[in-house]
Amino acid sequence: MAGMIRNSDAKAILRKGQGREFKAGGAWIYDNEIDRVEGSFDNGDIVELHDFDGFFLGYGFINVNSKIRIRMMSRKKENPVSEALIERRVRDAWEHRKAVMADYVKEYLLTDAESGKEIALSEALTRLSCRLIFGEADFLPGITIDKFSDVLVIESLALGTDLMKDMILEKCKAVLSEDGVTIRGIYERSDAKVRELEGLERVKGFIGKEFDTKVLIEENGIKYYVDVENGQKTGFFLDQKFNRQSIRGLCRGKKVLDCFTHTGSFALNAAAGGAKEVIGVDASDLGCRQAEENARLNGLENVASFQCADVFELLPDLEKKGEKFDVVILDPPAFTKSRASIKKAATGYKEINMRGMKLVKNGGYLATCSCSHFMDEELFLKIIADAARDAHKRLKQVEFRQQAADHPILWGGAASYYLKFVTFQVTDEL
Repeated sequence: MAGMIRNSDAKAILRKGQGREFKAGGAWIYDNEIDRVEGSFDNGDIVELHDFDGFFLGYGFINVNSKIRIRMMSRKKENPVSEALIERRVRDAWEHRKAVMADYVKEYLLTDAESGKEIALSEALTRLSCRLIFGEADFLPGITIDKFSDVLVIESLALGTDLMKDMILEKCKAVLSEDGVTIRGIYERSDAKVRELEGLERVKGFIGKEFDTKVLIEENGIKYYVDVENGQKTGFFLDQKFNRQSIRGLCRGKKVLDCFTHTGSFALNAAAGGAKEVIGVDASDLGCRQAEENARLNGLENVASFQCADVFELLPDLEKKGEKFDVVILDPPAFTKSRASIKKAATGYKEINMRGMKLVKNGGYLATCSCSHFMDEELFLKIIADAARDAHKRLKQVEFRQQAADHPILWGGAASYYLKFVTFQVTDEL
């Protein structure tokens, strides 16, 4: 039943010297860190965690099907996992979003774009699109909830919180309603293959009443249709919100190439920033069609055009043709989703960055990013440096950015820090 907290009397005991990631602030206990489990339990149950010497460490839910054997939810004996704890986690998460996005709401959402009149804060918060729950970083492991205006999209990847998801969603609606925010529908996108590692089936569909899954949102003053049913992940990448905003000034009056454009978000920010011409490229025909629709929605179709192509094939072809751009944007999908494939991913990142740099006019700009937490910051910057050397380019770093503040980074929880975004000015070797 998806709304239950299943407490047990079982106790998991760590091996001596283990639990280092958890003790550093993380939320995961791995299968090889546990010495034994005392007492009976079912997968998904809440168990107590104790150190090798019996010291109480907290409460978490256990799953013997997963290498992440226990996902921790509370570190205090007096804070067992309960309905009250779930409500507190949700409330804390929403209060954080309101705090870090207050200026954004004031700048973009408190004034109606068509009438120019100020609207009620409750309506502005309803229009706000943000990551509402970010798993371990909000102390609700394995669950992600994105708010697209008045629609919630949930991705549940761990058995323990999957059992509680209906309760979590009800708490989200209740907490939001206190600020006058209405939610008209919920869609589940728990269709990632990683669910199978938890012994869970991949599921997708409405939770509650059905609604039009083509959801209109507004971000940075730009409107988008988000396909919460068939779009990538939960339908739209909210983590790049402020990074998209940051490139506008660089694009004014310029020719821009946006690679891996998805549904056109960087391209449309460049166009809205006053770019002379923007070309967006993506391998997905659906993505390009959605990007074209979003361009028309904002009256930017005469500035931004979109091409369905493989970026790895297109970039060398543009180079052979002698094409040059004032700004090149590289926003690829995660090339690696495991440590085992980092070497192969590094080759891909180096290739697109080298090719991208060669297409930048002397003195122009390259904005490049990685969204894989396995590709850590140090390695990513080294790859870019190697690409610049091979491209015979010199780089001046303009700005280093990360994921938006509604995607907080839990220190000790390495998986929560994944997005690295760097802007460089690119010059020919002198």
